Amino acid sequence: MAETSARLLALLSLLQTHRDWSGADLAQRLDVTTRTVRRDVDRLRELGYPVHATQGAPGYRLGRGAAMPPLLLDDEEAVAVVVGLRTAADGSVSGIEESSLRALGKLEQVLPSRLRQRVNTLHDATVRAGAEPGPTVSANVLMALAQACRRGERLRFDYTSPRGGESVRDVEPHSLVSFGRRWYLVAFDIGRADWRTFRVDRLTPRTPTGPRFEPRRPPHGDAALYVAHQLSSGTWDFRAVVRLHEPVEAVADRIWPGMGVLEAADAHSCLLYLGGESVYDLVWMITSVNVDFTLVEGPPELADAFRDQARRCAAALPEQGASDTGETPP
Repeated sequence: MAETSARLLALLSLLQTHRDWSGADLAQRLDVTTRTVRRDVDRLRELGYPVHATQGAPGYRLGRGAAMPPLLLDDEEAVAVVVGLRTAADGSVSGIEESSLRALGKLEQVLPSRLRQRVNTLHDATVRAGAEPGPTVSANVLMALAQACRRGERLRFDYTSPRGGESVRDVEPHSLVSFGRRWYLVAFDIGRADWRTFRVDRLTPRTPTGPRFEPRRPPHGDAALYVAHQLSSGTWDFRAVVRLHEPVEAVADRIWPGMGVLEAADAHSCLLYLGGESVYDLVWMITSVNVDFTLVEGPPELADAFRDQARRCAAALPEQGASDTGETPP
């Protein structure tokens, strides 16, 4: 009995590799006859695993069933699932906390001690830093938006702007983008005849979805890059573009998410698009990159802010010839 159970688990592990197997190949891998393979496949079907016969050459494939059967996970997959469930239980998606904890409890109960130690070590050494948790979004809303994106179906929803204005939007959804602790929907707005980003926590989908549409190419060719552009410049009171006199590869690691967007200009320089609540925010961010630069675009106040900051820095320096203590040497 134990040998049969072990063989069934081995067979299930092979079928979960998402490929078609011939009966002969399975028999060779399991060191049994093709007749035994057929019997074991029938047992898996009785247990609820949808093992389908492939067309053409006789073989087998694990398909989708009406219920969720048990899965076999290797060590790395099990650790990844546990970490993901712990993150989901304390994440920005509402409505899945309890189910995440239930699934986590089931998995940790059967987790081998060697894997439990790895997971606990990672958990104990990890600290969640940052500001207060951001707004949460409903898992059902995320699922509805994701399905509309995947099916290419027009979507209507009620939307509340940052200033509290309410409107009904009719869009062609493209992608969901997770940025920090917020979710954004990238879509082509039919009424505005242009691309827009929408905070998912500010929208309520209307059902049913609309007709299908032919997908469009998002700005910059990438939805995530478009959101980064919008967040770094489009939503701020003050915006600027500067040319950094270093190749993009040399400065990319100095641009944190939300600060700005880099674009290569040539082999020796790149453009930085950024925004801030004040011109002094722009001065601080630009100078923090610590490379020579040229201001390409910006509000008139930005030049005055640079001069003001330069004056302050110069005034903070000791007079030439003074010691580090500020005293004049004899």
